[in-house]
Amino acid sequence: MSKEEFPSEKDLPQEDQEKQAKAAEADKAGVKDDKRVKDDKEEAAKPADVELDQLKAEVAALTQKNKDLEDKYLRSQAEIQNAQRRYSKERANLVKYESQRLGKDILSSVDNLERALQVKADDEASRQLKKGIEMTLEGLVRALKDNGIEEIKADGEKFDPTLHQAVQSVPAENDEQKDHVVQVLQKGYVYKDRVLRPAMVVVAQ
Repeated sequence: MSKEEFPSEKDLPQEDQEKQAKAAEADKAGVKDDKRVKDDKEEAAKPADVELDQLKAEVAALTQKNKDLEDKYLRSQAEIQNAQRRYSKERANLVKYESQRLGKDILSSVDNLERALQVKADDEASRQLKKGIEMTLEGLVRALKDNGIEEIKADGEKFDPTLHQAVQSVPAENDEQKDHVVQVLQKGYVYKDRVLRPAMVVVAQ
């Protein structure tokens, strides 16, 4: 078939030419529409990505803030518990050693009564007075003991720096006497597990 046998666009009827032109325009419009839809999707995706990043940042910030608050809460709880333990311990010590100050103040009176008993009684009146002093001293010593205050053993004991205060030393007569208390100058007392007053002693060296 020769070229002349195929009709050109010019040879087509007017109606067919219009249809062909509309089809071509429709194809172009379709391409433009597809491109526009693609662009619109890309534009819509951009704000979504930005919003997602913002949400992720907010979640991370809130998570960190929650950790900080939890850490502060745990620290506060630990401080409260430590304070309660200290308070309980201090209160227990106050109850346990409530008589310490009173006992310490009474010791000077006990010392004076013991010194008064060392005075020789020559007559009946002096002997009666001495008897009254002895009874008073016994009552005080008993009251101290009932409240947990007892005399420290010192005479003849091995010197203990936690219980005895050496104010003088003398030569030891033998090896057994060395580092032992040979004389008590002032009695010492303990209050439960505390040294209320160390014994003032003379130690053999």
